[in-house]
Amino acid sequence: MNKMAFIPSVPAASEDDFEVLATSKLAGYRRFFGVLKVVRTTDGRVLFPFDGAPELGPYATKLEAIAAAQVYGEHIVISDLARPEL
Repeated sequence: MNKMAFIPSVPAASEDDFEVLATSKLAGYRRFFGVLKVVRTTDGRVLFPFDGAPELGPYATKLEAIAAAQVYGEHIVISDLARPEL
């Protein structure tokens, strides 16, 4: 028997309530893409990536791709703090 449980959304109170993981992947010669995962730790909700999420790149270097992913992750955190996705 499959049991489903309701997990209520809990908005974050500060930037400490998020986990932002930024890395990169290589997709051809000198084509680096940022890889990002943003999780709101108060309820475990994955805010990024989502269906239809934009690709972060391509960039010429690995550092540029990681920096772009980190900046985009910070933008998602700030946006969720202002208007939580519940």
